[in-house]
Amino acid sequence: MDPMSMVSGTLAELDGQITDMFRALANGFQKLEKIKDASRQSRQLEELTGKMRDCKRLIKEFDQGIKEEEGSYDFQTNKMLSEKKQSMIKELNSYVALRKKYSSSLENKRIDLFDGPGSEGPPEDNVILASSLTNQQLIDKGNQMMDETDQAIERSKQVVEQTINVGAETAAALKAQTEQMSRIVNELDSIHFSIKKASQLVKEIGRQVATDRCIMAMLFIIVCGVIAIIIVKIVNPNNKEIRDIPGLAPPVMSRKLLSDN
Repeated sequence: MDPMSMVSGTLAELDGQITDMFRALANGFQKLEKIKDASRQSRQLEELTGKMRDCKRLIKEFDQGIKEEEGSYDFQTNKMLSEKKQSMIKELNSYVALRKKYSSSLENKRIDLFDGPGSEGPPEDNVILASSLTNQQLIDKGNQMMDETDQAIERSKQVVEQTINVGAETAAALKAQTEQMSRIVNELDSIHFSIKKASQLVKEIGRQVATDRCIMAMLFIIVCGVIAIIIVKIVNPNNKEIRDIPGLAPPVMSRKLLSDN
């Protein structure tokens, strides 16, 4: 027969919730061992710390229920409940020690999320032996360790908020730089278009200059030819092989005087 079947439903329900919480903590730490990324480890450790805080609250409620119903049970039942509470506190303290062990590992990686007091020494030194302490000492020690864990959670939340703020500022700076790069690219496109238009204009001017030079050369040749013809006509006016230039009167023939007749 299950010993917890002899107690009230409230204590039995609390015992079941605490057992489920310990099972979730065990699975969570097994999952934490397989995680390699430091940031994911930090998030998983924060989640496990929250579960340990809930477990601490349930153990306090369980202890309070034992005190309230102590007169309703016989000696053996009260002894069983006391041993059950000691076992719960011992198991919770073992998970707190594991939490400090992983917290120390994260600190070595410069991720200062759980830098609470007492984490400087080796984590195994913080393991509490239930057999050497009284129930009240176990409860006080467990409460102290959980208070340290709560403080560490608050500090980790502040670190997360600071990280979020830094991320927001970085995102804003990246957005401004992206917009600036976009404007630079647009300006470069405009410069490239202007250079292309200027190149086309230079080519057109070059073609016009070449055409003008050809026309001037042809005009020069024509003028030279006309001058040459005029010179030849003047020097040898009887040369019939050279046609008269339109608009240019032939040379005046020497007139004979009447007296010569």
